[in-house]
Amino acid sequence: MFALAKTNALRPALLALGGSLAIAASAQIQVPMQPVPMTMQSLVVLLVGVAYGPRLGAATLLLYLAEGLCGLPVFAGFRAGPAALMGPTGGFLLGFVPAAALAGWLAARGWTQGLWRSAALFLGGHAVLFAFGLAWLAVLAGPERAIALGLLPFLPGTALKSALGVALLRGLRRG
Repeated sequence: MFALAKTNALRPALLALGGSLAIAASAQIQVPMQPVPMTMQSLVVLLVGVAYGPRLGAATLLLYLAEGLCGLPVFAGFRAGPAALMGPTGGFLLGFVPAAALAGWLAARGWTQGLWRSAALFLGGHAVLFAFGLAWLAVLAGPERAIALGLLPFLPGTALKSALGVALLRGLRRG
């Protein structure tokens, strides 16, 4: 009985660690842009939310942020530390937690079934990321520059990552 309880407690911890490592790896796949790089993180963040559900998805992102705050080089460009959260990417990083929770919540309610619902899940998750990221970027650079630098250049990549997420979900459902 004790071994079973121990195993059940270990599983979410290992999943969270694996998810945080996947997010850290995806942070390094980037198109260098200023002041915020375009990475594959948002796709992986939303997939973690879909796969893990709202609670474990959000906890996984909190673990990822804690790893970075503690000095592990998990953020884009192998950056780490509190300065990363205070800089132009800080709002996007903090937005990972509610974005993963939303993706998990929607997935638990069947939003991974069907093309349009899956697309809405990914676009909604990205919208949460942009809301947090642009809000913080506006504090640092002003609202107009936040839109010009933190939203408009990212729209094509966001559409592509959302389409890739939908394709992955549909492929997994068929496989």
